[in-house]
Amino acid sequence: MSASNSRRTAVRIQALRAGFAKIYGQEPEGVWRAPGRVNLIGEHTDYNLGFVLPFAIDKNALVAVRRRDPQGADPQLLQFASTFGGGQVTSVRLEDLAPGAVPGWAAYPASVAWVLGQQENVELTGFDLLVDSDVPVGSGLSSSHALEVGTIVALNDLLGLQLEKTGMARLTQRAENEFVGAPTGIMDQSASLISHAEHALFLDCRSLESTAVPLPLEHWNAVVLVIDTRVEHSHIDGGYAARRASCEQAAAALGVASLREISSVPELEGLDPLVKRRARHIVTENRRVLDAVAALRDSDLQEVGRLLYESHESMRDDYEISAPELDVAVQAARSAGAVGARMTGGGFGGSAIALIDRGKIQETSEAVYRAFSRAGFQRPSIFTVSADEGAGRA
Repeated sequence: MSASNSRRTAVRIQALRAGFAKIYGQEPEGVWRAPGRVNLIGEHTDYNLGFVLPFAIDKNALVAVRRRDPQGADPQLLQFASTFGGGQVTSVRLEDLAPGAVPGWAAYPASVAWVLGQQENVELTGFDLLVDSDVPVGSGLSSSHALEVGTIVALNDLLGLQLEKTGMARLTQRAENEFVGAPTGIMDQSASLISHAEHALFLDCRSLESTAVPLPLEHWNAVVLVIDTRVEHSHIDGGYAARRASCEQAAAALGVASLREISSVPELEGLDPLVKRRARHIVTENRRVLDAVAALRDSDLQEVGRLLYESHESMRDDYEISAPELDVAVQAARSAGAVGARMTGGGFGGSAIALIDRGKIQETSEAVYRAFSRAGFQRPSIFTVSADEGAGRA
């Protein structure tokens, strides 16, 4: 985390503690930090048990928590509030936690309480929570998973659960799938939990084995530019679920447990044409992740960039999860000389990323702004991100 970002985070923590005391009448027991993530490459491969290459970013959710007094009023009550919700408190009792019982953003931290309550040897107590986040919502940078991860690392510490990071990733994935109702894979939680500064996380989503791959952008005089199209996307919709269903259909037709077991496009012959296109993206994207890891280790940014462009074309044409705004962002960055660019995240909106020379931030940004204006799109939000540490106590 940069010195300037550390100072901003310290100011946010101080304000969060004061806000917690104002809402709940006493200080929190602590504040925990969970970053959002950028997926450098490897999209929709996680729920196919394939390979991904994300990194945690220097935008995060801060979660302040205090357990309720077991001798006090209603010790089984859960209370959730946020700085972006005007301090409004959402309340639910532990015994009433169930999918659909908690509305809006509060469903994400509530899902973590619910999944922990399903575990043996976990004595869950009521708690009060206040969250502040600077991860843009609906941008494809995993704002929801940052809330979940911040909550589980807080409860892991406060309740002395001694959960391993991979265990917390699995639990938050289950919470997302079963409580929130979003059929996501395990990449986002893992990136928020396990990442290291100045490294990408090479994750095998079948074994959950991970390796830190150097991403020394400053040393390479490069930067990752995020282009938030402001077209909000959601995992709780038919598009995301339909893509996953197509992959499961392809795997069943091919007689394999997942598309991870398919290593070449010719093996997809005989599939329904639409299902084949979906599966082709997964097979080729897994290969691109492996090639990108090798290129990063060789400091070959030109090859990384080529793979980013190829990944975007695959998501646009085979997986069909891009959007006009994302395509314009990628093309504008490419025209401005970006080393590579692609949409990132679940698709149907959200953000694109561009790998560019550090000296071309303004030039590339202006090119994107002009392209959006010509297309009649709303002005995007453009900012840089760096590879940050995973979640922990703030």
